[in-house]
Amino acid sequence: MDAVNSSSDVLFILLGAIMVLAMHGGFAFLEVGTVRKKNQVNALVKILCDFSISTVAYFFVGYIVAYGTGFMVGANVLAENGGYGLVKFFFLLTFAAAIPAIISGGIAERAKFYPQLFASAIIVGVVYPFFEGLVWNGNFGFQEWLEASFGSPMRDFAGSVVVHGVGGWIALSAVMLLGARKGRYRKEGGIASHPPSSIPFLALGAWMLTVGWFGFNVMSAQTIDAISGLVALNSLMAMIGGTLAALVVGRNDPGFVHNGPLAGLVAVCAGSDIMHPLGALATGAIAGGLFVYMFTVTQNRWKIDDVLGVWPLHGLCGAWGGIAAGIFGLESLGGMGGVSFMSQLVGTIAGIIVALVGGAIVYGVLKSAVGIRMSEEDEFMGADLAIHKVSSSPEKEAGW
Repeated sequence: MDAVNSSSDVLFILLGAIMVLAMHGGFAFLEVGTVRKKNQVNALVKILCDFSISTVAYFFVGYIVAYGTGFMVGANVLAENGGYGLVKFFFLLTFAAAIPAIISGGIAERAKFYPQLFASAIIVGVVYPFFEGLVWNGNFGFQEWLEASFGSPMRDFAGSVVVHGVGGWIALSAVMLLGARKGRYRKEGGIASHPPSSIPFLALGAWMLTVGWFGFNVMSAQTIDAISGLVALNSLMAMIGGTLAALVVGRNDPGFVHNGPLAGLVAVCAGSDIMHPLGALATGAIAGGLFVYMFTVTQNRWKIDDVLGVWPLHGLCGAWGGIAAGIFGLESLGGMGGVSFMSQLVGTIAGIIVALVGGAIVYGVLKSAVGIRMSEEDEFMGADLAIHKVSSSPEKEAGW
């Protein structure tokens, strides 16, 4: 029976890892559908290469930083318990690699390729696992301090703050250091319109992310005996709440509609295992409206050129999710309890600080040392031709 249970856990978390791996295709196509056609190839290449460099960084450094254990032992040791420790690494890696995928959408269309790969390695190797270890492994006594101070440790079941919040706030640092795309904001005060290049691709990316998210959330239980249908239903309700809110607040805009479910899912990650489904619906609806409103404010009023709106989507909605777990997770609001609003608030603020400081250091040093922005000529040409020497539709250029 022990062997059967162990094998079941291995299969369970492996399927979760595969589902979250598929989400990276969603990140790619969401970006492909949003950026201009001259940058579509670059979007596809970036996500795959970021995932690859993230794997190396997390295997050799990041996993050790977060959990204090590595893989420099014999294969016979690694294969114990059916290799559960290996598939757990795979699962957590897909979370870690989501950080560069999130950042990619914010800095699209003008970031240098290789400096971004280097930044991804440092972020996944050091910055992200530092906060991951604080929350999910109790490093440096952080969770013990929160529990002693406020009655409960910080709860972030599937990473509203640990993954999405950290990724979104690092992206904000990167976007601010990088600056807006050339011609996006005119000197006379006008704003150049860059509508999504392909709504079908954007929608495909959103759907891939949405489906994979049920592996992201449900499989965060990590063992089959801990699986909870509550997590699945709460994820569904938050997704629906985000969609409907984005539909209304975004006035039928298809870009907002397809990002709405993602906003809801980002927000529900933290408390998906303790909220009542109505609390999850409210959490998702608030996130969907928050995303649409703040995306508009960020782009038009504050003139922050965050191409895919990753700061409002992941940064703000992730922070809201961390706080929402401390509201809708309370027994008085139908939740399961065992959560403290103050712990959620302090933990969320800590994640924001780590992300902003870490992102500013990584991208600030790279900007000073090698530069992080493409030349004006390359940016005008587009990253596809400037970096990869091919466009997304070469047959048109060749007269096929």
